[in-house]
Amino acid sequence: MPDPRAVVITLSPAEREQLEAWSRRRTSAQALAERSRIVLAAADGLSTSEIARRLGVNVSTARRWRTRFAVHRLDGLTDEPRPGQPRKISDAKVEEVIVKTPETTPSDATHWSTRSMAAEVGVNQTAVHRIWKAFGLQPHRAATWELSRDPQFIEKVRDVVGLYLNRAPRGADDLSGGERPSPPDLSQQGR
Repeated sequence: MPDPRAVVITLSPAEREQLEAWSRRRTSAQALAERSRIVLAAADGLSTSEIARRLGVNVSTARRWRTRFAVHRLDGLTDEPRPGQPRKISDAKVEEVIVKTPETTPSDATHWSTRSMAAEVGVNQTAVHRIWKAFGLQPHRAATWELSRDPQFIEKVRDVVGLYLNRAPRGADDLSGGERPSPPDLSQQGR
């Protein structure tokens, strides 16, 4: 690694444009925004200690990102891969879960559960849950009302409605069965 005190940062127009775009981020990727501001300040000729003072960061932080940019350019500002086990589920599997969830239904149910989707695509239940959460999928919450798939649904509806109609007292206006309050006596008002 080069000595950060000797590193002079010169930016291409494309690099400056990208760094300025990253530095304006207000809600997401604040770490990347801070790193971009450090490099922009270094490109403006500020020393590492001056950058740290102006941006309110530690001198070692300013030195680290200045040096990483000098060595790796824009790619040096993004996070390095984290330690740990690599991903086991391919992008194709994730896409399969995302596509199947809203567009298909299991043969024995009205919507997918994490267990049934996991068995369908060949991943574990936790993976399906994480994919659904990441993409905001909630198959148990239907966006529209769906008619029952029961082949005897219409006959059952007729039976239920028929029961209500046959039990309604003659002259009834509605099927609620509840008592209606009597209207107020307006003849006594104003006296």
